[in-house]
Amino acid sequence: MTTPPATSGILTRLRTETRPYHEALEENSFNQELTAGRPSREATEHFLTKMYGFVEPYEQRLRQHSFGPAWNIDLRYRAHLILQDLPVEVPTPPLCPSMPPLNTWPQLLGAMYVLEGSTLGGQVITRQLAKAGIPTRAYFSGYGDQTGPLWKSFCQLLVQEATEENQDEIVESASRTFQHLHAWINHA
Repeated sequence: MTTPPATSGILTRLRTETRPYHEALEENSFNQELTAGRPSREATEHFLTKMYGFVEPYEQRLRQHSFGPAWNIDLRYRAHLILQDLPVEVPTPPLCPSMPPLNTWPQLLGAMYVLEGSTLGGQVITRQLAKAGIPTRAYFSGYGDQTGPLWKSFCQLLVQEATEENQDEIVESASRTFQHLHAWINHA
């Protein structure tokens, strides 16, 4: 099956046009510790707490939409894994009050691009945390051995759903998702 030229560029557009927002997001203190090779348990738990506050409302929005079986949507819910990683004494983290708009199908696709893509980076984070002896890795492990295949599957589905008419909205949603996540993670 060949992909029409109008939709095959969506992944390139997403990578290129969201790059500045993706790079800004990676400038948080947790990623700086990871880059320096010195992740701390405290920074890891803080980052996970912030991620839960974003991922939980995002997943609540996903649950309001219908997905065909090819999406494997039940596998893609991961907020509960964050709670497994946090110490039992940590109260349920607060939720992000300012989520990007996730009302339309293209908006969801853009946000999914960001959150599904984070499973790839999580694989690297898992290895770094293991080296540091930090056991909080259920969330960062993504889908384990299925991370790569599920990412490829998501990308194929995204390309199939992208049209000339909705590409701009998908890219704008991904950009907004990166921006909202950045603001939330860096908010005290």
